[in-house]
Amino acid sequence: MAAHCCIFYCQLCRLIVPIIPSVLVLWGGFLIYLFALSGSLSVWFWIGMGVLTVFLLVVDILANVVFVKRTGGTKWGERAALIGVIIGAFVYPPFGLIIVPFVLVLLTELLQQQTFNDAVRIAFASFLAFLSSSFAKAVVQTVMIIWFFIEVWIS
Repeated sequence: MAAHCCIFYCQLCRLIVPIIPSVLVLWGGFLIYLFALSGSLSVWFWIGMGVLTVFLLVVDILANVVFVKRTGGTKWGERAALIGVIIGAFVYPPFGLIIVPFVLVLLTELLQQQTFNDAVRIAFASFLAFLSSSFAKAVVQTVMIIWFFIEVWIS
């Protein structure tokens, strides 16, 4: 059980340094319990974890697009935010996830004839998207961890 607590703690650290998506670390803990410790988890647990995992991946990718759109960004700004998140995950994490989308959205909006103040406001939305998606991931992954421990305790 101590090994699982360590794995789940590492998973929460992945929110800050996201080289490997933290949900994969979480699944690693589930699979270690299932195969290495000969544990059993219900079908509903696996279905729930699958649904929550898909939700996490979608939220992570679409948060920037939604925030840019709501602050008046152009379609090209939305695309730049999406590309920025993907590229930023590989460029000096976690700072790449903040800086790359911000810079790409700022430059894209300036090229789309936005004023500098509007472009900065729209680019700042990508930073707010990073913060809000990180918070959402932390909440959902905490629910997943609690669900796992309840499932282990019940069986």
